[in-house]
Amino acid sequence: MQPADLKNLNIAIVGGGYGGAAAALALSTIGATNVTVYEQASAIHQVGAGIGLRPPTVELFRQWGGFDAIAAVSSPSDYLEVLSADGRRVIAREEWPKARDYAQENNTRLIHRGDFIDALVGLLPEDMLRVGHKLTGIEDRGGRSLLTFANGRTTTADLVIGADGIRSVVRDRLFSDRPPVFSGAHAYRIVISAEDAHGMVFDDNLRLYAGQNNTMVYNLPLRHRNDLSFDITAESEDDSWAPEITAEYLVDLVEGFDERIVNTTRDLDVSEMTSRAVYDIDSLDVWHSDSVALLGDAAHAMLHHQGHGANSAIQDAGALADALQEAGSVEEALARYQAIRKPITDELQRLSRLGWDANDVDTAFPEKTSIK
Repeated sequence: MQPADLKNLNIAIVGGGYGGAAAALALSTIGATNVTVYEQASAIHQVGAGIGLRPPTVELFRQWGGFDAIAAVSSPSDYLEVLSADGRRVIAREEWPKARDYAQENNTRLIHRGDFIDALVGLLPEDMLRVGHKLTGIEDRGGRSLLTFANGRTTTADLVIGADGIRSVVRDRLFSDRPPVFSGAHAYRIVISAEDAHGMVFDDNLRLYAGQNNTMVYNLPLRHRNDLSFDITAESEDDSWAPEITAEYLVDLVEGFDERIVNTTRDLDVSEMTSRAVYDIDSLDVWHSDSVALLGDAAHAMLHHQGHGANSAIQDAGALADALQEAGSVEEALARYQAIRKPITDELQRLSRLGWDANDVDTAFPEKTSIK
């Protein structure tokens, strides 16, 4: 599209999380000035734990002028290590894929979710974000859409980007009303001080301890803030979104794991943990209409085992911005966006459902053999 067309395009982004904020930033860099992000919460914030921003994601932030803001609140990681539960055997240790594929080496950046969203939102123009706007309805009128919010306000837009998460209203109203799918697992997450991690924080590399019965422990160091992001993922039949847990239950889960993990778990304040049932969605047939597109978890929510959720959302944002620049119309751009991104995220969804088998790990990055 021509620069003047992009400048005049009225764009509404539903959802102010990683995907929505990244889409707003990407669109701003290509000259789209009439962009508004509608977030249901009264303030933008993220709870939970740490994540790793992969090299292709880091490269996008370089292109968007946001690398320095992200680097200031993250640590560079060289590799991912998969170990046996007791920590005595290294099953796989590999450098992050694509780290050396760019003009500058892009290490994966380990970052706290809250720091990341703060840095990302801080890169946006102040008047771009509207909090307290919970979407209740959307009417797709072909080349334009009407959005209705719980606060009684309405708006119209030439392009709507549904970045409203796994329980997306945009997806439910326009593309698929199939509910999220329970994986049969829970994830228990907390960020603790490095001093309370019994010696597990000593470099900047993510370590995954693979136990029996699909119990996994993820140790993601955040040395720039002297913390450790600690995650226990285990099978469960309880599909409630926020299951209740006890300290005794967690200690039982890590029986036989590295002594440092057991001791760290014993010391945890369970009241400070985020406890979540793990859900994804089945692959969608279609992500877009002529003027509405899904992005991130709304389009392809996936399990966290491979660490691609936030990265995929941000890479969606980059692909969507590129498609709008290259295509002659919004309709053509959205078709191009889906054609580029959907095969990739379909495969990542499939791989994430495989999880980790402690007795059968060929590589730390299963996607390397199927995604270029």
